[in-house]
Amino acid sequence: MNRIQMLDQEMQTTSSSNAQASRMGTPSTQTVEHSFFVPLHYEPNYAYPLVVWLHGPEGSGHRQLKQVMPHVSMRNYVAVAPAWPAPGESDESQSDVAWSQDANGIVETMYRVNDCIRMASQRFNIATQRVFLAGFDVGGSMAMRLGLAAPDQFAGVASLGGPVPTGHNPLANLHEARQLPMLIGYGRDSEQYPVSRICEELRLFHIAGLSLNLRQYPCGQELTTQMLADLDAWMMEIVTGVASTPAVPETPRFEEN
Repeated sequence: MNRIQMLDQEMQTTSSSNAQASRMGTPSTQTVEHSFFVPLHYEPNYAYPLVVWLHGPEGSGHRQLKQVMPHVSMRNYVAVAPAWPAPGESDESQSDVAWSQDANGIVETMYRVNDCIRMASQRFNIATQRVFLAGFDVGGSMAMRLGLAAPDQFAGVASLGGPVPTGHNPLANLHEARQLPMLIGYGRDSEQYPVSRICEELRLFHIAGLSLNLRQYPCGQELTTQMLADLDAWMMEIVTGVASTPAVPETPRFEEN
């Protein structure tokens, strides 16, 4: 398997309107910085599934979307990635830790995710019942938290290398969350997310009656191309009811805001 690499490709930049309040978050006076991924040969008459990506703790932040989506699919999805605010940028969070799991960080992330969904729906033809939330490492943990908190808003939630969140009652909506498809992918040799913790989480999921697809990869705490190809196959099986195979790589188009 290969670690994802930054692709040397042209990117198109556009500007977006100021963010507005969403029903899950609190209003912000700041524009939500984000990146869009536009599928190859975008067809405006087709309602696309939407992938909302929460980046990992290091690297290019929300621009990690440029590295991720070419290894997921060039055609199947519109995608958007919100940025985590710098300290002082938002009234809701002053933490420089991406996707902070304190109360303010959770509310801020809810707002940013929902605002990105709103912007994507205004700009593109989105199948609102086919919105997937996914992330890597800390982004994966936050994706899992938000999915468990609002399972009716997402077609599925995926965490790659991100432990199941603890604290702030992540299973408060347990009854509804049992209907939410979830994917966890982890590195066999990861020290941050060891197999011992996976075993504890499996017991929790079994007791809670949650739906989980668990996959192990021969790597450490890293995001690999195989993880992303499997993410595509998992999402497309939910969308179509038929297992899919990874697409042949093609030239992508990106937008940053």
